[in-house]
Amino acid sequence: MQKTTVLKFDLSKRGNIFKILNATNGGPLVKRYAPDDQTRTNFKSYKAARIPFSRNHDTNCVAGEYGGPFSHDISAIFPDFNADENDPASYDFACTDESILATLEAGTETFFRLGQTIEHQVKKHHTLPPKDFAKWARICEHIILHYNEGWADGYRLNIRYWEIWNEPDMVPDDAEEIRKLTWGGTKAQFFDFFTTAAKHLKSKFPHLKIGGPALCADEKWADDFLSEMQKRGVALDFFSWHIYCTEVGSLIEKGQRIRALLDAYGYNNTENILNEWNYIKGWGVDFVPSLQVIHGMKGAAFTMACMCAAQRSSIDMLMYYDTRPGVFNGAFDYYTMAPLKGYYPFKWYGEFYDMR
Repeated sequence: MQKTTVLKFDLSKRGNIFKILNATNGGPLVKRYAPDDQTRTNFKSYKAARIPFSRNHDTNCVAGEYGGPFSHDISAIFPDFNADENDPASYDFACTDESILATLEAGTETFFRLGQTIEHQVKKHHTLPPKDFAKWARICEHIILHYNEGWADGYRLNIRYWEIWNEPDMVPDDAEEIRKLTWGGTKAQFFDFFTTAAKHLKSKFPHLKIGGPALCADEKWADDFLSEMQKRGVALDFFSWHIYCTEVGSLIEKGQRIRALLDAYGYNNTENILNEWNYIKGWGVDFVPSLQVIHGMKGAAFTMACMCAAQRSSIDMLMYYDTRPGVFNGAFDYYTMAPLKGYYPFKWYGEFYDMR
């Protein structure tokens, strides 16, 4: 006998506005490659999904597409750290400009990660701590001036979110150098670095949202970070963090724990932003089977379920990882960039923005 399920809706109850839950990492492919061929570019489909924010992270992983290796990272925009940070000639904005403008043309604002792409190679280069924290902060100041105040033949794009670094907690201080893929220094060094950068940028741009640190996973590290930032009087407009899991509950429960940490240290108004997430069962033998899930119906269902659950959670924003050409992209086919099943939760959710 077929079981019948009855769903009841009380339409007299009003909810909150729809949160930003269909944001992503990675914008559309740059249109100039093939502007009229949707099998070559995903621009039209990307735009149709009404993705509100694109985090510009890990661009070096995609040579020749979405910014590519000469964009977004501080080392790409300011290639010679010994150069004069006040001189426009010290900066190379061209590829980043192209990527950000193409993303904006698709209706998507850049969530700007100020930092570096993960480095898997044996010798680390740009993920090592900057040799002058204050100068690094001033370089970032000029990047913001370029995109928001027209400096160095720049723009007035009003990019609101500026995130300092990415996953500094990935490995403990005593890990061997080859394992330090995202931050080559110690936790104490990162706290000094973040303090210097956050205070400088907030003093220069009090109206913008300055935050980070794009926590990889370590909640004890997050506790220490927030405790130290509170002691040092560092303002945090948002706290960003990551999770890869297979259960919706794991994502929501971590969001609750992060919210509790923020409130415990007086960061009650700090936005709770999950800006990397996807379906991953494990990083060893389970990794490839996980990618197969991401690209199919189950991955699409997981994506939609996370969006549904996050609407009534302590999480303020979700940013899926990711929509660049790559193995984590469950929204677009790697070769044709045509929509996969995992694209439709993003398009579906984008339709709700007209129904506040």
